[in-house]
Amino acid sequence: MPAPARKSPFAPFRHRDFRLLWSATLISNFGGLVQAVGAAWMMTQLTDSATLIALVQASNTLPIMLFALLSGALADIFDRRTLLLGAQVFMAAVSVLLAVLTWQGWMTPLLLLSLTFLIGVGQAIYNPPWQASMQDLVPRDDLPAAVSLNSVGFNLMRSVGPAVGGIITAAFGAAAAFAVNAASYIPLLGALTRWHPVTPPRVTTPEPFVAAVGAGLRYVALSPNLVRVLSRGALFGFSAIVVMALLPLVAKQNPTGGSLLFGLLLGCFGLGAICGALINPLVRERLDNENVVRVAFAAFGASALMLALTESTWLHALAMLPAGASWVLALSLFNVTVQLSTPRWVVARALALYQTAVFGGMAAGSWAWGSVANNYDVNTALITASVPLFLGAMLGHWLRIPEFGTLDLDPLNRFREPELALDLRGRSGPIMVMVDYEIDQKDVPEFLRLMALRRNVRRRDGARNWALLRDLEHPERWTESYHIATWDEYVRHNLRRTKADFETYQDLNKLHRGTEPPIVHRMIERHTVSLDDDVPLIGKLEVP
Repeated sequence: MPAPARKSPFAPFRHRDFRLLWSATLISNFGGLVQAVGAAWMMTQLTDSATLIALVQASNTLPIMLFALLSGALADIFDRRTLLLGAQVFMAAVSVLLAVLTWQGWMTPLLLLSLTFLIGVGQAIYNPPWQASMQDLVPRDDLPAAVSLNSVGFNLMRSVGPAVGGIITAAFGAAAAFAVNAASYIPLLGALTRWHPVTPPRVTTPEPFVAAVGAGLRYVALSPNLVRVLSRGALFGFSAIVVMALLPLVAKQNPTGGSLLFGLLLGCFGLGAICGALINPLVRERLDNENVVRVAFAAFGASALMLALTESTWLHALAMLPAGASWVLALSLFNVTVQLSTPRWVVARALALYQTAVFGGMAAGSWAWGSVANNYDVNTALITASVPLFLGAMLGHWLRIPEFGTLDLDPLNRFREPELALDLRGRSGPIMVMVDYEIDQKDVPEFLRLMALRRNVRRRDGARNWALLRDLEHPERWTESYHIATWDEYVRHNLRRTKADFETYQDLNKLHRGTEPPIVHRMIERHTVSLDDDVPLIGKLEVP
């Protein structure tokens, strides 16, 4: 049987909406990188504090750690396009304010950090719905290529944006760089306005915001593969950010340094990132996911050491190439792994938690390595940061990155809300569910194995107090029980079931020996006080 043809890395461009949004995002990324160079270099002119200079990078990443999960919850509840438009308008307004205040000469270190922080807040709101929208723009088979093309687009601009930003900042000042960024939002706002994604009709009321945040946290916490990805991503962000955070100081301490050299070094990083994105399919053919991550950690550590131990401008530029390639190889792999391991109902929240872990690591790293550079020197900070990078390469022995999932995580769409004899409202509850099985003694070990899988799925999808009971008088009878807070939550719990989950359901049904399918009891708890004061508080179960 012939091997399947390799999909083109440019396959997502066949889809018009993806083409338009990708092109507009390219321009927006260019403006953002020009603004980043202007802000980082302006801070070197406002203060000599290495900590404050490194905090410019942290001000862009810290908001993502703080607000990404909130945005992810909103993106899974409400219209993603509206969130995307709102975030873009907010960032454009802050960028205009940043340009005006700088042009008037009113900028201070605290004000610069505050405004870049607000732009980071807008980015934190924008990122989760944008990443989750990839599956609205391209089919699942094209998703890895779409994520890689997003990396290519960003790093294509990274290869030219910082250099252009350095030229603009050197020639016209930071205010001009901020104005370029403000104008770069216009094409993306136009593309988002023209995009009208097809969304499935809502069959339940929107999930309450606080409950949605809790559901996202619960799902990721009960998914070991996602926990591994988030842990390795946080470590990579914490240690690798040393290069981006301290690069202005590396350029400034060079005898021929300046904003132009800073931009050129960032351009080399972007060029390396483009090369990393282009060789990504080839690397993944030859290495499994864990070895790709190990190579990325080790190569970035070597780049940090080269920056610290050499003074040659050309060697510094050369060191930025593997750093950029490693950056893309690691972060794009983490991103795709999260998307392909998460069902649609919670994908924005899972991506938000991934971004929280990675960018939280970056924010902490920016502060930590800036403090080391401030108390010692830049080279000491770079050498120190290389240690967790090399340790991260070895960490795969305990926290191995999984291969891309082959499970079908599309909604099963087989649940039909039962007709109830009681008149319940959506917020009525708590609901208790009991499922009765009859299992032969010889099948008990397999039944328990399947029930362990079922327990994890139930809890991830919102069940509480899950328990498995066995009848003492009739040992062949087993009962699965769990609680759901409200009837609306029960409906959502069942709508979250995926086609992959259905396999466990089918296997359990094969073990069931009753003449009828497993019996499902849906009950609502009612706590009442007896009229007889001598009778203690009891709980009653009413069967709908």
